[in-house]
Amino acid sequence: MKAAVLSHLLAKNKKAYFDYEILEKYVTGIVLTGAEVKSIKSGHVQLKGSFAAVVGGRVIVDHMHISPYKCAPIEGYEPTRRRELLLRKKEIEYLSGMSVQQGFTLIPLELFLKKGLIKVLLGIGRGKKQHDKRDVLKKRAITKEINQGLKNFAR
Repeated sequence: MKAAVLSHLLAKNKKAYFDYEILEKYVTGIVLTGAEVKSIKSGHVQLKGSFAAVVGGRVIVDHMHISPYKCAPIEGYEPTRRRELLLRKKEIEYLSGMSVQQGFTLIPLELFLKKGLIKVLLGIGRGKKQHDKRDVLKKRAITKEINQGLKNFAR
């Protein structure tokens, strides 16, 4: 399913928006345990450094860190275990083809609640070059300087 309106944002991967040019976005479900759901809803999740890949006809998220829930048993719990994303077969085939192409990566961008279920906003991105990142930083600095100048001028 193409990206839809987000309801309640739980986590955002800000680094992904800086490091990658996001071409397409997909809303997907994710397979979690009950303790992981509780932990995510309490804000103990980190998407930085996580990525997705198509493995054996399934889309898997790797390196998504979900801290153990304080009231659940933590024996044998692995915070960065692989978690499966729920997509339609045609979407998986399309993402598989895109991820095989040179330079394209599947990146989890955001975690959010939609009708009580935890969803992942998955992006297809192409890595930015160093000079592109510098341009973004320059534009931010110029915009900030202009806004401060306007603020001071209005006084």
